Amino acid sequence: MLNAIRWAVFALAAFAMNFPLIVTLVTSFKSAREISTNPGLWINAPTLENYATVLTVSDRLNIFLYLANSFAVAAMGTLLAVALALPAAYAIVRGRFGEKTLLPLIVNLRAVPLVIFAIPIYMMFQFMGLLDTRFGLGLVMTIVNIPLVLIILVNAISDVPFELDEAAMIDGVSRTGILFKIVGPVCRPAIVTSMIFGFITAWNEFLFGLMLTTSKAVPVTVGASFFFAASGGGVQWGVAAAVMMVGALPPMLLGLVMYRKISGTMMAGAVKG
Repeated sequence: MLNAIRWAVFALAAFAMNFPLIVTLVTSFKSAREISTNPGLWINAPTLENYATVLTVSDRLNIFLYLANSFAVAAMGTLLAVALALPAAYAIVRGRFGEKTLLPLIVNLRAVPLVIFAIPIYMMFQFMGLLDTRFGLGLVMTIVNIPLVLIILVNAISDVPFELDEAAMIDGVSRTGILFKIVGPVCRPAIVTSMIFGFITAWNEFLFGLMLTTSKAVPVTVGASFFFAASGGGVQWGVAAAVMMVGALPPMLLGLVMYRKISGTMMAGAVKG
């Protein structure tokens, strides 16, 4: 009986937390007429018309281009962030370089509203010709990701016994070799976790995508808003819901597939002695 109550509470909590997602999913399978007459969660006549509209390429709207832009930007922003943060984390942990000044400064950047950086970044990108480019937006996502990736990797490397480094140095392995041949493989779960979080963060970014792109490099978070307006005015709620689901699908699938690795890494950090 007690177990049944626990499952009931868990199901209720899960439903409450995912209620917006459920409503969006249900709405995406309703026609415009049914949305106006049946706002509930039950679907009387399911339709794929909204998804057909979203997946149809036109001169003005191209969901596949937006998805490709988001993937390229998120991949670049994630890989560059990890490539820069891994040696930095190793230097901070093993060399105590910037441990009390640089690390807190970088990590605390996560607490600063990103809009503060919008104007100077826009002016710099305009001067350098990086506006409306995947490369430019990828650089911004690298900067956004570095604080989170760095703190994850610093914690992971801190758990690696220094004796491994000493044994490798006795064998004549360089610091670079130790990082990439010993410490890196040991910290692989943390690296994967940081890449997942970085990819999801970059994929979901809206502010810089809105400010720094216009047509060629528009990410899906910004491109999705182009589908909202109906030709006759108002909002096509069914189409809006469908494009939201299409845009949210990649990070949702990534989170579900990699859930065990993420939770395992987080729990390892939580029980750190």
